Amino acid sequence: MSRKEKAKGKAEEIKGMAKERAGDLTDNESLQAKGRAEKAKANLRQAKEKVKDAFKK
Repeated sequence: MSRKEKAKGKAEEIKGMAKERAGDLTDNESLQAKGRAEKAKANLRQAKEKVKDAFKK
């Protein structure tokens, strides 16, 4: 996985976690959902990069 894409995925995951936690603290269901969605998107990005790496070998 390229470092740039790996960093993007990790940053997106952390951003999603922060949104989800902020939603938990404020009881904001919309913010919680946005955080979960961002985390899922980050996980998909990371999985895609792992698959690409597997085919490079």
